[in-house]
Amino acid sequence: MADQNENAKLLLPILREIPLFKDLDEASHMDIIGHILLMYYPVEYKIFKEGDEGNALYIVKKGTINITRKKPDTGEEEVLAMINPNGFFGEMSLISDIPRNATAITLESCEVFVLNKEDFKALMKTNVTLAEQVSAAIVSRLNKNDKPQY
Repeated sequence: MADQNENAKLLLPILREIPLFKDLDEASHMDIIGHILLMYYPVEYKIFKEGDEGNALYIVKKGTINITRKKPDTGEEEVLAMINPNGFFGEMSLISDIPRNATAITLESCEVFVLNKEDFKALMKTNVTLAEQVSAAIVSRLNKNDKPQY
């Protein structure tokens, strides 16, 4: 239970930074936290690769993850971002069926919180307030034409 409370304290401020979740109330954030799993990945582990189906949001608890993409002209891997502790990626996959546009690979052993798409969909069906608030966030984000997330 102590780990669960510690994880909730860590996750709450991060969820408030994720565009899809930033305007949610604390009860909705806690519902989401209840569906997040902590996963452990070894060094140089590919969490997903470019072209994979997007099926989860990831929040880094410990370690560093590189987000890379192959350059179309050379096929060389270029680093798009380094995700450090408390950073997140993949949130748009919760609401979109667009394949991943990048690869995520661990640079060291990592602890990563994962919210699976299926768990998120089930949560949206049972929490009307969450569904309404996330829908509003999606519309707002689409209107701003933010660049796609990994």
